[in-house]
Amino acid sequence: MLSCRDLKKTYATASGAFAAVRGLDLDVPPGRFTAVIGRSGSGKSSLMAMIGGLSRPDGGSIMVDGADIWGLGERDLASYRNRKIGYVFQFASLLPALRVIDNVALPALLGRALPRPEAYARAGELLAHVGLNDHADAYPSEISAGEQRRAAIARALINRPNILLADEPTADLDEKTEREIMTLLIEVNRETRATLVLVTHNLALAAEAQEVVHIENGRIAT
Repeated sequence: MLSCRDLKKTYATASGAFAAVRGLDLDVPPGRFTAVIGRSGSGKSSLMAMIGGLSRPDGGSIMVDGADIWGLGERDLASYRNRKIGYVFQFASLLPALRVIDNVALPALLGRALPRPEAYARAGELLAHVGLNDHADAYPSEISAGEQRRAAIARALINRPNILLADEPTADLDEKTEREIMTLLIEVNRETRATLVLVTHNLALAAEAQEVVHIENGRIAT
């Protein structure tokens, strides 16, 4: 279970403090596909960053499997980010100097989740699953934007995460590629039973989720 209680996040800006998330409560059962929608600036990405262990909240708690993630020490929090969370960002964010297969294997190597041979074997399996087995030795600049996003999904799955966070993963893609990426994310959710939380502006994509959460002004709209 992913459970957020009274979550708050405020940023300092040139015009003063801006409350991006204001006492937000959210529960997502294990294995659920939940879509989060809302206007730009409503707090969606701030929420995802806090759940992903990337941005510390100013108040409230985030419970995952009964543990408050922001009560963890730095080492345990790093392990949470590496082992329990798979993050698909708005842009693929692949390291340009590494081959596609190196990018996918990297989280397993950095977190020592798998020995090097096993990490690369799993990376190869994941690339085959997302249709990129012929591009394993390519560099990011040598594949399309859609293929880069597929590689990013494979990278997010390398450590078998419990929660997959996808923050506008199709924002800059054409309609056909967007459909392919969404189909892949839904397949991953169904096959691995990883909880999927998707941020999107696309209401048609959100409609495919088991639950749709609407955020307005940093709170869940009712």
